[in-house]
Amino acid sequence: MPDVVASLRALATLPGVPEKVAAARSACERLRFHEALRRRIPEASAESRVRGAQASAALEGATVPLDLVRDVMRGAGSWPREPDPVQRVARGAVQATAETEHVRSLVTTAPLQALARLHVAAASGLVEDAQLGRPRTGEETCAELTDLGPAPAPTEVAGRLAGLVDVLTVAAASGVPALVVAAVAHAEVCAVRPFTRGNGVVARALERAVVQAAGLDPTGVAVTEAGHANQGGPAYLGALAAYTTGSPEGLRLWLGHCADSLVSAALTGEQVCDAVRSGRLR
Repeated sequence: MPDVVASLRALATLPGVPEKVAAARSACERLRFHEALRRRIPEASAESRVRGAQASAALEGATVPLDLVRDVMRGAGSWPREPDPVQRVARGAVQATAETEHVRSLVTTAPLQALARLHVAAASGLVEDAQLGRPRTGEETCAELTDLGPAPAPTEVAGRLAGLVDVLTVAAASGVPALVVAAVAHAEVCAVRPFTRGNGVVARALERAVVQAAGLDPTGVAVTEAGHANQGGPAYLGALAAYTTGSPEGLRLWLGHCADSLVSAALTGEQVCDAVRSGRLR
């Protein structure tokens, strides 16, 4: 456990990272004191989840209208009875992003339970029911995120998940910057790909929940998924690939990407607040 904390603290001191972390923290603090959040946090956080779900789906190559996502999330609309492949992926992103509200209290206390619930939400209808909520076993493989190289064998997954549990349960309470914890958790899910499908959606939902649970964005209004999407899919995948190298430069690049993404996420959150305050949400 102490080694995990020491390693994460070392990441937080890589060249340029402290400044990036400070900028992200400042952006979230500015968002927290937006006038709209004095009385309308639930409305703003709900819209953040709408926009986050659309952005997460887009990073999976599933582009759907924002109005459709909003209607589905508020119960005023639904997916077709027989959704096409794009709609199935988008539905998973919507369900996983919505589930973040229910697992935010679990991500730092029972991370594996949180991951299981997020995966059930993300992959329902995409994989066999027996594969929902559980890591890969036996000969099961994962064909996602191929830019990161081959997914680790199922025999390696349990050990990597145990390390992720340490990150989420120990580091968050040991003074490690919340951004570093969230960034490493996100990247580990993508690198390990513990599930047969839905890993990217789960990773982004996990990051959203950790950013909230760790107190960086307690209102849940920062649109973390849009922060990544705003930098472009190639930049996102490139930064993840850099993380998987394990080199100081690769780790620094990923942490910088996540910090820049959170700054962008907070700015998008401010736009949400402006729309809520002016009554421009339909």
